[in-house]
This record gives sequence, structure tokens and C-alpha cells, in this order.
Amino acid sequence: MRSFEVKNRTSAEDMKSLRLITAIKTPYLPDGRFDLEAYDALVNTQIANGAEGVVVGGTTGEGQLMSWDEHIMLIGHTVNCFGSSIKVIGNTGSNSTREAIHATEQGFAVGMHAALHINPYYGKTSVEGMVSHFDSVLPMGPTIIYNVPGRTGQDIPPRVIHTLAQSPNLAGVKECAGNDRVEQYTDEGIVVWSGNDDQCHEARWNHGATGVVSVTSNLLPGLMRKLMFEGKNTELNSKLLPLINWLFQEPNPIALNTALAQLGVVRPVFRLPYVPLPSAQRLEFVDLVQKIGRENFVGEKDVQVLDDDDFILIGRPY
Repeated sequence: MRSFEVKNRTSAEDMKSLRLITAIKTPYLPDGRFDLEAYDALVNTQIANGAEGVVVGGTTGEGQLMSWDEHIMLIGHTVNCFGSSIKVIGNTGSNSTREAIHATEQGFAVGMHAALHINPYYGKTSVEGMVSHFDSVLPMGPTIIYNVPGRTGQDIPPRVIHTLAQSPNLAGVKECAGNDRVEQYTDEGIVVWSGNDDQCHEARWNHGATGVVSVTSNLLPGLMRKLMFEGKNTELNSKLLPLINWLFQEPNPIALNTALAQLGVVRPVFRLPYVPLPSAQRLEFVDLVQKIGRENFVGEKDVQVLDDDDFILIGRPY
């Protein structure tokens, strides 16, 4: 692999202290292209409410529905507009090592502070193959490894992380395999972010996690910051759990996309195969907003149920 140098790049050490990282939503215009005006407002809201990092083009941001040109453009746009105020973590992972290498080179070239990498999914590989895959991208810059067996179909076993931890570019692990795994790594001095919003309070205060890579913080950045910064707060955690459970009743980001449209901060446009939650669940969200307090949510418009025909579904090329 050819090596290259990017000056003034963030180090892995700079990433290790981040407590609240938001897996930011990508909003769309009615023709299916990115709505950068709405996107910028979402990121500004995260910054104003104390989020320290954003994952661009992750699962929540629907990187899986983007072309690589769109993907790298959005990372570059985020760095250009907000890189001095918040850490930009580009999801440049792929099930193809060739694609992961190319996207990561491009991501660091446009200025991202760190890369997020999953293990090869669907086709999967051996443990040795995982190590070789990650070793192909780690030299490029600060890297967060993302373990989400529910999506990739394959756990990243601790022995892989132990091998990768020898690299100075390993910032840490976004871990979805539970808090026992979180504690195992933190006991060994490996930085971990919880990848499960419903477990992140316990992960942070009982199991040593540095923080969370959160979906819920798209909606409630201030309260999620409080949960990660201000000590154990079982009352607040319990208050948020019904919303968190609502957000994950269908594969993410279906509910989040629906909620942000109901709050009026993004247009009700979905890239297929995602479709909005049905009206009964949208009514439940209105009730959750009222219980938690509209003032705690992003945006300023009244929460709406919306009609089915308010939503636009985009399947053809944009």
C-alpha cells in the first residue's frame, strides 16, 4: 500500500476523550438529493448542545444508500463547514478491502479526523482476514473499529482488537456486543464507545465506556450529553428508555427518520428501502415528545403526526 501524509491531522489520542458522538442523519430534498441546508442545521444543533463528534454516512446517515462520490462529498462538506467545532468521523468501511482503502484515502484527503470501520459483512471472512482487512486501513489515520454483529452477521472477537491495539492509530472500539465486552476492553486500557443507546448509561458509569455513538442524540442532544457528562442519572435514563425503545422497534434509521420529519427539521423524504413508521407509531412519538418535553427535542415546530401521503419515497436514481 502506498503511504501518504496529511498535515495537521487529528491524532488517535484526540479522539479517545470524546464522550458524545452523534451518528448524524442525512436529510434529503424531494428529488432524493442531499438537503445540505437541513443537514447543516442538524449539525449546528449538535454543536450548540455539546456533542463532540459526528459520524458522517454511518448506518444512521444511510451511507449504505450513497454512492461513494456522495459519501466523500458529505464528509468533505462536514469538515469544511464544521471541522473546527466538532470532530468529523467518516464511515469509510466496506465489505471490500479495496473499497475501504480507497474511501479511507479519500476521506482523510478531504480532512476527516477519523475513520469508522466495520468488519466485512455478508460475505464475511476469517479472523485472520479481519486482521488483514483492518491492517490495510489503520496506517492511514485515527480509526474506530465498529462491532455490530446484528448487522454484519459476524462478531469481531477480542483477539482481533488485541492485535489491532498495537497500532497507534487505533482510537478505540464502538461496541454493540454488550457491556461485559465493554468492560473487558476498558479493563485492558482499550477505549470503548457504547453502540447501544439503551445500554450506554450503564456502559459509561458502570463498565468504563468513554461515551456513546448515539442515534438518540439526533433528537435529544442536550439530554444525551447530560447522560454522558454529568454522572450516573438513573432517573433521566429511565425517562429516555421508552423513546430509545421506540427508536429501535424497526431497523435504524426508520424510526429516527420518521421522528425528525414529525419534528419538522427534515423533509419527509425517504430513500428506499426505508419507509416511514405507520400512523399508530407516529402517534406514539407525539406522546413521547409530550412526556419528555418538546423543549428538549431538536427544532422549534410543533410535533406533527403527518399523513401517509405527506411522505415521499425515492427509489429511482436521483
